[in-house]
Amino acid sequence: MKNQELLLKAIQQKVKNVSLLDELAKVLGISYDASHRRISLKSKFSIDETIVLCNHYDISMDTLFRNGNKYVLEKTKTIKSISDFKLYLEKSASLLSQYKSSDSYVYYSAKDIPLHYTIGGSLLSKFKIYVWLNILTSDQNLSFENFVIEESMLQESTNLVSIFENVKRTEIWNDTTINSSLQQMYYFYEAGLLSYENALLIINDIKNIIASIEIEIKKDTTNFEIFYNELLVLNNTVLFANEYHSSFFIPHNMLSYYVTSDVKICQEEKEFIQNQLKNSMSISKAGKKDQKIFFNRMHQKIEFYKNKVENYIIE
Repeated sequence: MKNQELLLKAIQQKVKNVSLLDELAKVLGISYDASHRRISLKSKFSIDETIVLCNHYDISMDTLFRNGNKYVLEKTKTIKSISDFKLYLEKSASLLSQYKSSDSYVYYSAKDIPLHYTIGGSLLSKFKIYVWLNILTSDQNLSFENFVIEESMLQESTNLVSIFENVKRTEIWNDTTINSSLQQMYYFYEAGLLSYENALLIINDIKNIIASIEIEIKKDTTNFEIFYNELLVLNNTVLFANEYHSSFFIPHNMLSYYVTSDVKICQEEKEFIQNQLKNSMSISKAGKKDQKIFFNRMHQKIEFYKNKVENYIIE
């Protein structure tokens, strides 16, 4: 079956008893004659038309047009400005809205502190946005204290955080998960772009994240489980799934991701993660000694950077 036939068949399955002729004409803004030519395969869809149709009917191009081991991946827009980041939050929340059902779950391979901990209304969340934009743009001389973000971004980030918090969440951490945030804080403090007071407040926010996880795993009922793996190289990949949908996010650069909903890829990733979990320690279910060792490692690193800031001497 040709690609155009595959797409038309997928659309027909979505609209059921509605006229395909009417649907194409309406969605693409073309005449009935032009719509008929496409349905009869006398005219081909343009690339733009294909994208419009797939987006409108929520059809995964990678699943539809997969050929052997070749896949089509969607890439989130590269972030270069505050407005780009706001759009990123909106698009992410929209994409993940299909995982609001109670049977949804997420696996997060946490190379860094997971995104849902570092966005919101805290000083750390503002600092992480500052760091991301500083790295991705050429404006690298603006101090953190002079960095301003829109209040409306708080609502967008809250929407995204709520999705993570309301699904069954499994995270894999290791000894280096909190390293990058601490090192970023110290880098900008040492460069004179972050004040002493704010550096300590950011450290305290990171400390509070670890403390919140300690509290969460002690609850009698929770939809969260954290694992520790000292061998696995974590990479910030994220797999969302439920009975009807699955989405696998693969890091591209910083906040940009490749996204696929291909059933085969998502299933392979799920099997890979579940195998890694067998070789990991569930901190949530571990004894008090192992839990204490894990969290002490985190707190020791936090104290190490706190001491570096407090004892920093400008030569």
